[in-house]
Amino acid sequence: MTSLDADAIRNFASERTRAKLAQLDVLAEIDSTNSYLLQKPGPEPGEISIAVTTNQTAGRGRFDKTWLSPPGSGLCLSVAYTFARAPENLPALTLALGLGAIAALEELGAINVQLKWPNDLVALDSKLGGILTEVQPQSSSAVTVVAGIGVNVDLKNNPEIKADWARRVVDLGDICEELPGGERIAGTLTTHLLQAFVDFEESGLTPFADRWSRYDWLLGREVRIDAGQDRVIGVGAGIADDGALLVDTPALGVQRVISGSVSLAGGVTQ
Repeated sequence: MTSLDADAIRNFASERTRAKLAQLDVLAEIDSTNSYLLQKPGPEPGEISIAVTTNQTAGRGRFDKTWLSPPGSGLCLSVAYTFARAPENLPALTLALGLGAIAALEELGAINVQLKWPNDLVALDSKLGGILTEVQPQSSSAVTVVAGIGVNVDLKNNPEIKADWARRVVDLGDICEELPGGERIAGTLTTHLLQAFVDFEESGLTPFADRWSRYDWLLGREVRIDAGQDRVIGVGAGIADDGALLVDTPALGVQRVISGSVSLAGGVTQ
């Protein structure tokens, strides 16, 4: 994938998104697009700032895991959005943004993309991408959230890449009839992520909860969640109204999980 053009990204975004776009930085190389935006002042409430690259050298995931993105193999995009005041249940925002990413990828022609709670994009039972959501402290009641999304676009020259929980990784070339260009991917993702931010600010997780079950990769699968010294093993049973993962366990029935490292049970690393 070649270097990105900022004007082309704007053209692929919706008119509403362009009106809300306070800043768009296309970076030839960066350690982390999330870190880049976290170091800058947040946009005004209701507006977004964007940082995007095809060469991220030190991307981060949950629990300080590394997100690998060799030059030209994927797209890394971070969006900073400022809420006028902190929404209730802010941790559930990641789930809403995941559904926004799904909507964008479907518009781009990707098929059968699913979500692995709380922040992974899955296709062909393999890792397609991931989302990292971080809060930027503010001195007022406003809250700026920086959400980074990494998507594998074309890995044919990097077959050695592995995911932390997946047997293998997958790219958009595997699930799109025609591989979209980087500017189209970035513009479409920006449009749908902005919509997810706005909907979450207005209504919380409610408008997203029913849609989650359509894309829930863990639903009905035997899962293991490790959170420090605690471990929960059972069958994925969807999400609660507040976004907690529900796991149906043999001994204790349905348990709520609010954090932890999630994998398939039985030693299967899919």
